Amino acid sequence: MSLTPILTAHWDEADSHTLAGYSRHHGYDALKKALDTDPDAIIQLVKDSGLRGRGGAGFPTGMKWGFVPQDGKPHYLVVNADESEPGACKDIPLLFANPHALIEGIAITCYAIRAKHAFVYIRGEVPHAHRRLRAAVAEAYAAGHLGKNVHGKGVDIDIVVHCGAGAYICGEETALLESLEGHRGQPRLKPPFPAVAGLYAAPTVINNVETIANIPVLFRNGPEWFRQFGTEKSPGFKLFAISGHVKRPGIYEAPLGITMRELLGHAGGMRDGHKLKFWLPGGSSVPMLTEEHLDLPMTYEDMAAAGTMLGTGTPMLFDETTSVVKAVARWLHFYKHESCGKCTPCREGTFWITAVLKRLEKGQGHADDLTLLAELCKQMSGRTFCALGDAASTPFPAAFKRFPEEFEAGMHTPADDAFAPVAAFVGASA
Repeated sequence: MSLTPILTAHWDEADSHTLAGYSRHHGYDALKKALDTDPDAIIQLVKDSGLRGRGGAGFPTGMKWGFVPQDGKPHYLVVNADESEPGACKDIPLLFANPHALIEGIAITCYAIRAKHAFVYIRGEVPHAHRRLRAAVAEAYAAGHLGKNVHGKGVDIDIVVHCGAGAYICGEETALLESLEGHRGQPRLKPPFPAVAGLYAAPTVINNVETIANIPVLFRNGPEWFRQFGTEKSPGFKLFAISGHVKRPGIYEAPLGITMRELLGHAGGMRDGHKLKFWLPGGSSVPMLTEEHLDLPMTYEDMAAAGTMLGTGTPMLFDETTSVVKAVARWLHFYKHESCGKCTPCREGTFWITAVLKRLEKGQGHADDLTLLAELCKQMSGRTFCALGDAASTPFPAAFKRFPEEFEAGMHTPADDAFAPVAAFVGASA
């Protein structure tokens, strides 16, 4: 399957990030057309396209917009640009190379959901993208694409670019809202959901950068055009940020439904003299797969059927030189460090899982360590305020299922029956 450069079509142009560069390729034509369209018709168009959120969950975008009640309260749009999943790197390059696609998408979305204010929450560690986005917003204001009475249509749209402090937990939508309001970034208990009571207790739509950047090209070309890419349940195209032990790591835009084997071919294959050992479809928070899964379509439903998730669509590939135990230990160290500490299962679970994995990595594991790991993951999964606890409980079961011998090798005092409870848990969660 060939690549489909659409969002990335003009990234190689020196001025792709400027208003002039964006305007050469139908820039802001979709906004002008949208302002003459009924807002509900725009929401229906997005529903008809089948566009799913590109931030990891894959929730239908049009359906999310449709949840916003018409209750007379102010409405807000929040764009989650707090990209911080280990292995994920697609939104920041998009902001750097083509920020006006996001800005035009924001303006159309605000009009559709009857919002006058939008916020872009961006990571503090990427000042280059932050500066470039601010410059693009200033250009859009100067050209009349934002501000009061946009293009004389009586519509007001303002964008605030908010720089976060680098907390991974603020990638969770309600923790992001807390941070935007000036509070400590910790997730809220749901319900109520943000569509009903989000930012400042008002109806709020929260979308990923890539999701909103799709809106102008989708609105300009229509849902039928969009659905010619991808599959019935996962339509459209996707930015796949491929990293790891490949010859040409980078961002490849392709239709959903392309296989990992095809993407690996575009990335030049594994580095010379080495072979694939395991890979993750969408960052460190999704269960790992092996070479036998390379021919599965990269869609939300096919990845779920294989016991994993498409996630952010940022595959990481590892060759035979990688220790599975060491890799899982490093990911859990990250989750332990980034846990906000609000939930006891997450706060304590990430601490203990990391400690046990460190023992196994050093070959100092106890006889019941694998049973303990399985129990810790079981107690964390589905028992926390947000998905960080679920993400932290995911790597070990999948890794043990694929490579049990590497964990067994870390046992200093093995016992014959040490693995029976682990096998039972892994089988139940597969």
